[in-house]
Amino acid sequence: MLAPNANSPPSVAFLGLGVMGRSMAGHLLDAGHRLVLHSRRKESAEALLARGGACTWADTPRDAASGVDVVISMVGFPHDVEAVHLGVGDGGTLAASPAPRLLIDMTTSRPSLAARIASEAGRRGIMALDAPVSGGDVGARNASLSIMVGGDAAAFEQALPILERLGTTIVHQGGPGAGQHTKMVNQILIAGTMMGLCEGLHYAKASGLDPSRVLESVGGGAAGSWSIANLAPRILRGDFEPGFFIDHFVKDLGIAIEEAARLGVTLPALGLAKSLYERAQAQGLGRKGTQALALVPSAE
Repeated sequence: MLAPNANSPPSVAFLGLGVMGRSMAGHLLDAGHRLVLHSRRKESAEALLARGGACTWADTPRDAASGVDVVISMVGFPHDVEAVHLGVGDGGTLAASPAPRLLIDMTTSRPSLAARIASEAGRRGIMALDAPVSGGDVGARNASLSIMVGGDAAAFEQALPILERLGTTIVHQGGPGAGQHTKMVNQILIAGTMMGLCEGLHYAKASGLDPSRVLESVGGGAAGSWSIANLAPRILRGDFEPGFFIDHFVKDLGIAIEEAARLGVTLPALGLAKSLYERAQAQGLGRKGTQALALVPSAE
């Protein structure tokens, strides 16, 4: 078992302390886990490190992973996932000594990379899961994320008590890469929803309606969604700060298009969504939240 007794939660190396990672690491610290932190910028860890001796810093992913029970990564892009786990030379978590027992990558990444990491980890006697999440900054802060898990069933059972500190909907989807494939479905659904959300709000304004009152009606009906409940109000008050970066969403949509092509699936709406979000990037909105699609004229 990962924890030798109920009074000793497993120690965790947490890699990546961005918009979501900081909150997620904080929940684990609240639950009594000893944390070792690593991120691209040490200043992103300062608030957690200030909480005391149960939380320490490591200069490299390998150092963070050495001697802990579990490694969790929540970084930006597939190349970041590859770097922190597979590393250059002996720089990744899989080169740690003593090695962790379990690796959980919660980044949205390529299914093929998840399978590769699981294979490399297995050769070293380490269990590995791909466990991307949905719910954005709100879900991370409230520990209400939806977590989509791929990997060995025994590893999933080992990880479940930790994942339950971070989310409320936690589903094992299948073998290595299955969590990432599920996240692609999630992003495909969100892409279409965001286009409709932006166009619907524009129509409401153009027709002389009060968009806030419109949301009261449609948000509780068949059109209701997480995006309408959480992101539409942000759009109306001019809040385009990131719960999830446009730059990261474009990355996700690109992975989904690549996977769809590999599977022989045609997804024209997904291609349109990606092109609109790329226009947002071209307008300098890449570090804004996905709701900033509303600022792209062609999306209105």
